Amino acid sequence: MNESLGILLAVLVGSLAVTVLARKAGVSPPLALVVVFLGVSFVPGMPEVRLDPDLVLPLVLAPLLYSASLQSSPRRLRENLRPIGLLAVGLVLFTAFVVGIVAWWFLPGLPLVSALILGAIVAPPDAVAAASIGRRLGLQRRVMAILEGESLLNDATALTLLRIMLAAAGVGAATPSVLGGLGEFVLTAAGGVVVGAVIGWLVHRIRLKLNDAVMESALGLVIPFATYVLAEDFTGPVHASGVLAVVVAGLYLGHKSSESGFASRLQDQAVWAGLDTVLEAFVFALIGLQLVVVVNELRSGLGTVFLAGLAVLLATVLARIVWVFPTTYLTRLVPRVRQREQRLPWRVPAVISWSGMRGVVTLAAAFAVPDEVAGRDVIIFLAFVVTVGTLLLHGLTLPWLIRRLRVYDTGAQHDALEEAAAKQAAAEAAMHRLDEVAEDGTPEHITTQLRSWAEQRANGAWERLGRPLEEIGEAPTVAFSRLRREMLAAERETFVRFRDQGRLEDGVFVEMLREIDHEEAMLDR
Repeated sequence: MNESLGILLAVLVGSLAVTVLARKAGVSPPLALVVVFLGVSFVPGMPEVRLDPDLVLPLVLAPLLYSASLQSSPRRLRENLRPIGLLAVGLVLFTAFVVGIVAWWFLPGLPLVSALILGAIVAPPDAVAAASIGRRLGLQRRVMAILEGESLLNDATALTLLRIMLAAAGVGAATPSVLGGLGEFVLTAAGGVVVGAVIGWLVHRIRLKLNDAVMESALGLVIPFATYVLAEDFTGPVHASGVLAVVVAGLYLGHKSSESGFASRLQDQAVWAGLDTVLEAFVFALIGLQLVVVVNELRSGLGTVFLAGLAVLLATVLARIVWVFPTTYLTRLVPRVRQREQRLPWRVPAVISWSGMRGVVTLAAAFAVPDEVAGRDVIIFLAFVVTVGTLLLHGLTLPWLIRRLRVYDTGAQHDALEEAAAKQAAAEAAMHRLDEVAEDGTPEHITTQLRSWAEQRANGAWERLGRPLEEIGEAPTVAFSRLRREMLAAERETFVRFRDQGRLEDGVFVEMLREIDHEEAMLDR
């Protein structure tokens, strides 16, 4: 076996093992992975595992963004477009400027343009870790929508800004003017949106024609990689944003998923959940393993550069706080904003301002800086300090802050009410359709059973709005689910016994087991 392939396989298996243990212990997996593999990087004889930006961005970032986009709500993104835009664009630019000035101040030998390149690299937070913590603790849905929306869009801003800064350093293109840089930013963003929308529309039409769940899922796995490459490499002088293209395609296809078949939706959910787990585990393990690489890259002055790294880390953290609070409240001076949006309690911007963990995009962008850029080794080291520092600082304290400020989602009762009303209307529509399509010769016990199932689904939602079960006892639908599960368990045991006795072919057994699994999944819902 190729040695490099064996090392990567060992990292992947180890990262999944750490993820399993972290979940069982109730610890944030990204945080645990970084800490464990930081320690692994110190093991004598441990080979360097270098993060390759040409592979990480299209092969890791693209599918993670696509999966997150599939699950995001376009409606919630529209509702929170102003705060998301202020974070994904405004905060990225502000952080890049602040960090650049601080790095230049503490390291006089670092050219200003190189310091600003560093600023662009560390500007975008990676909300994968923050979002995982928020979901686990039941963070308010509006806060989650803002953080997820920021994470979907801020990478495009930062990578475009990095490209402009590299051009200013004389790498890859002519030095742009401020106006030219702004024009390039707009063209890059617009190009990404157009490419993503076109690909999303085309793929949706193709998937509707396929009517094949396996092929639809297979096509879905190709979309993020193909979209990223098409946007980045085949859009000519526009050089569209691959990140934005992937996000837009994912949002469109996620919104249109209701038009696909049930098998495609169920299969896609399982496929992407597994792939997300593998990619996230692998990428945070890679971050931890970069310590040896960045130290070896640094030619001299480790102590001085490390102190500068702490200053840059502090500037990165404070820049987010300084930006979030004023933009949250000063924009309410505009009457239109005040009329459309409710005032947020101070606890919400406090949590948002403390959710600035950096991740793989920062390190991938740092390693992508060409060798001819002055201070490249320093840029990589400082980016690593900021990435690991924010992951440890925010990862260890964000759960405590959320619990302390009690920024929890309180809309469960409202959700249950909406669900019950929708299911009641759906049951009435279903029974009306039954009356239309049932023929005179249809056995009465069939229509009676179908009506009972429809009523049961509606009643189950209403029962959850009542008093606690300890007060009223076991609800009818709960009793039905419990008893039906026991019956299904008995059926499954019988099928297994028949297979083991040679009285049932393996292929037939698999199909019968799948029927039970589908019904049990429905009961679990």
